[in-house]
Amino acid sequence: MDKGCYCLVFENPACTVGIGALGPVRFPAGWHVYVGSALGSGGLARLDRHVRLSGSKDKKPKWHVDYLSVSDRFTLRHTIHTVTDEPLECRLADALGPPFVPSFGCSDCHCPSHLFYRKTDPHDEIIAAINRLGHVAITKTMMNR
Repeated sequence: MDKGCYCLVFENPACTVGIGALGPVRFPAGWHVYVGSALGSGGLARLDRHVRLSGSKDKKPKWHVDYLSVSDRFTLRHTIHTVTDEPLECRLADALGPPFVPSFGCSDCHCPSHLFYRKTDPHDEIIAAINRLGHVAITKTMMNR
């Protein structure tokens, strides 16, 4: 399985969702982008896991982003990834920049967050950020979700 870096792009109404040890987090209406890494042994199969979980919403959350995936308030609209062996996750998170949800999904690095907020669909912004980092973005739009 290829390895890489990915973004999960969710759309949501204004809501509050409990996020594990972070507790209740208030989310404004709009779009949230989670930046993740798939450099482990399973590679980009991790992305497939997130897509399945967002569709079925039937598993207990394991990571911060899983709480969004299983929430009925968050709808996965796109996945965007790039194939690479390079640790790109933090660089992409930095390239996206604020506004973000503090301490979300970044317990294993020094980033302020790996979850970003936008008022409108950030698809093109993410593609541009990946391209600026010298990589090719691959998009999948979710249908009927």
